[in-house]
Amino acid sequence: MTIDLEPDVAIQAAAEWLVKGRDPTGMAIVPEMKVRFGLTAAQACEAIRTAQRIRNCGGANAIAS
Repeated sequence: MTIDLEPDVAIQAAAEWLVKGRDPTGMAIVPEMKVRFGLTAAQACEAIRTAQRIRNCGGANAIAS
């Protein structure tokens, strides 16, 4: 088993992907993020929260808050 030493990079990538919009695959968002980005369920949820902050606060500055 490998441990991702920079999980925030994958979370950020997943959040940006979600903000840009995704093509409908018929798969629920958390399982899709787990497959596409190698995230755990908790990390996928964090990516969803991050995407929501980006949408609400606008842009990359939302990540720091």
